[in-house]
Amino acid sequence: MGHGANAGWGRNGRLEDIKGKLNPSVLFLTQTSLNFLYKKDACSFIEVNTITQYILLYQIQGYRKSADMDIGGMRASELSGSISNLYGVLVARYKQYPEIKRQGMTALPCVVLFVSEQGHYSVKNAAAVLGIGTDNVIEVKCDERGKMIPDELEKNILQAKTKGQTPSCVTSTAGATVFGACDPFHDIADICETHSLWMHVDAAWGGGLLLSRNHSHKLSGIERANSVTWNPHKLMGVPLQCSAILIRDKGLLEACNQMRAGCLFQPDKLYDVDFDTGDKTIQCGRHVDIFKLWLMWKAKGTHGFEAQINRYMELAKYFYKVLKKKDNFKLVFDAEPEFTNVCFWYFPPRLKHMPKGFERDQEFQKIAPKIKAQMVKEGTAMIRYRPCGDKVNFFRMVFSNPATRRADVDYLIDEIERLGKDL
Repeated sequence: MGHGANAGWGRNGRLEDIKGKLNPSVLFLTQTSLNFLYKKDACSFIEVNTITQYILLYQIQGYRKSADMDIGGMRASELSGSISNLYGVLVARYKQYPEIKRQGMTALPCVVLFVSEQGHYSVKNAAAVLGIGTDNVIEVKCDERGKMIPDELEKNILQAKTKGQTPSCVTSTAGATVFGACDPFHDIADICETHSLWMHVDAAWGGGLLLSRNHSHKLSGIERANSVTWNPHKLMGVPLQCSAILIRDKGLLEACNQMRAGCLFQPDKLYDVDFDTGDKTIQCGRHVDIFKLWLMWKAKGTHGFEAQINRYMELAKYFYKVLKKKDNFKLVFDAEPEFTNVCFWYFPPRLKHMPKGFERDQEFQKIAPKIKAQMVKEGTAMIRYRPCGDKVNFFRMVFSNPATRRADVDYLIDEIERLGKDL
């Protein structure tokens, strides 16, 4: 029930029915390469128009008071969220130092990146891959709910400048992995504009909230970002893998990555070569993963996605309310969940009245792993746990399966109690 990969579609999943009825003449679209038009035919048209102009960009653009977003400047690419975040850092660096493409790291000063301490590890991974180095990724402190603190970001930027380092990119998060927090994007955008920094938003998990009129306000300010990662294969439930990297500046992704390989990307083709998306990426051949999103959108519609996401949020709220009434469970945050993440501890009877302190923490640290291990052995449920900061191991329930119902939530609670009562 974690968000890294959407759980199976189950008894009420619609997509599985659609996929099962596809004949080979349609399935070839998921196997052909998406790099230039001769090989992908209509697939590139689907990619550019479906993702960039409607499903994703329309939702982000909806926040803007004036229509100054260049829709043509955002491009989509089917990757993992980690690679999409790497693209965000890669393009940010190229924008600041375009000579690095030819000269390599010799053209670069000591660049530093900033990311929420609750941000995804892929930002550090990107720094390692791109030669920036993980020591040059500065983690910005968060508040008790896991949101980046703008004043801390400002302080970190000024400290970096004082040390002779060159701030480059700030990665904020929409839907943090553990707590589901959404950073204060307007405040972060103001700071980035003041210091002329690239603002990237990792909305791999939380981007789907833009499809819900009830919850899209939680991402207000994302429209000010220079780049955005969004994974339709997470909250939207598209089968793995289907991810997007959206870049505001038109032509920047291409300028950063294009090599003009004469064997593939001739400028004098009979069609508009803007459809040759392959020279905008670091890959050559890749699957037409966008087809899965297009097909699913045609089946569910925008309102179908909205209903699905609203249902996840309702389930998270229901789960929170049930746990709050039980004296053998304790919520990590005693407030309604901002997203579908609900974090909590289970208290076995023998530990309920143990005084707070190191000894009790040591005992609590063992509870979640033991319950999870027994669940796996019996094959009854799957739920993640983890520690975080000074918090010992707690369960992290994430709703992202359209087949989940309240009865499943009740079952999970009963199962935790059954397996944990004698620990």
